[in-house]
Amino acid sequence: MDRARGLSARLKLTLSYVGFLMVAGTLLLAAVGVFLLGYQRAVPLPRPVVIAPPGRALIRAFAPTAAVVLGLLLVFGFLGGWLLAGRMLAPLTRVTDAARKAANASLSHRIRLEGRKDEFRELADAFDTMLARLEAHVAEQRRFAANASHELRTPLSITQTLLEVARDDPDRDTDELVARLALVNARAIELTEALLMLSRAEQRTFSREPVDLSLLAEEATETLLPLAERRGLTIATRGDICPAEGSSALLLQLTTNLVHNAIAHNLPEGKVWVTTSVHPASAVLVVENTGEPLAAELVSTLTEPFQRGTERIHSDQAGFGLGLAIVKSITCAHDGTLTLTPRPTGGLRVAVRLPAAPRPDLD
Repeated sequence: MDRARGLSARLKLTLSYVGFLMVAGTLLLAAVGVFLLGYQRAVPLPRPVVIAPPGRALIRAFAPTAAVVLGLLLVFGFLGGWLLAGRMLAPLTRVTDAARKAANASLSHRIRLEGRKDEFRELADAFDTMLARLEAHVAEQRRFAANASHELRTPLSITQTLLEVARDDPDRDTDELVARLALVNARAIELTEALLMLSRAEQRTFSREPVDLSLLAEEATETLLPLAERRGLTIATRGDICPAEGSSALLLQLTTNLVHNAIAHNLPEGKVWVTTSVHPASAVLVVENTGEPLAAELVSTLTEPFQRGTERIHSDQAGFGLGLAIVKSITCAHDGTLTLTPRPTGGLRVAVRLPAAPRPDLD
């Protein structure tokens, strides 16, 4: 934004110091003059031969000295005020320099203002925290864009290969070609929908309404029960009414992703537990499954986009590595917390804690 150049903050502070000092000095000299006049009236001195009245003569004698003092105060106040203002505004200059560097896409710079805590230090620390989060967010977005481009390129490359083979082999079975193209296209659509869901959750473009997590857990379980039965898995659900507040569609997607993830990454004839519980200030959804032991280092990366967990069990039901990333985004969009913990006997425990829905006023 173009602005007309005005006085600097340092000059404004200096002028304010000088103005305050001059007013204080003027009041002080005026008080001294009044005191001298009062003192002369109370204690009469031998009357010299003067033309002017004693009071006026005293004022004339005192005025040059007062003017010199005020002049010295003006010079001292300006120099001292300029130095003090510069010293006070030095931290703000460092913050401004850091902001300019950040505007030029240099997000790795930090102010790291030394000294004890005050308003400028709090501002610098807050700015450093903002830069750190912004740098991490930009790096995550770049990594996400690269992974998304790679994932979207895969079905397009497969489609191109199938079409080229069909063009070079006119006698190829078209039904098989159409079936494979349909499968690849369906996977591409699923990936695109997952990306859109992730974007919607991150932008928080949804309205909030009362939601019962226990009902969402039952719906997700019933939907995925045939998949669990085909793999020989059992799903156990328990929990009382668990009121929360948010988007019913997004929270259902969150629950479905967790249950699907617990089914897809499980042992043959394993188990899945879905539990809901309500607390004074939160509603909690927990999904656990059996499986191979997981390293804590691996678990900490599972919510990153396109992170499939290479050490986990894979199946034809494995997705694109966006399931837990979408869960994390939906949880954050609802001001909740997501906790992933490896189970001691193998498998994963995922806990989603959301703010409880406000209780109705009974008055």
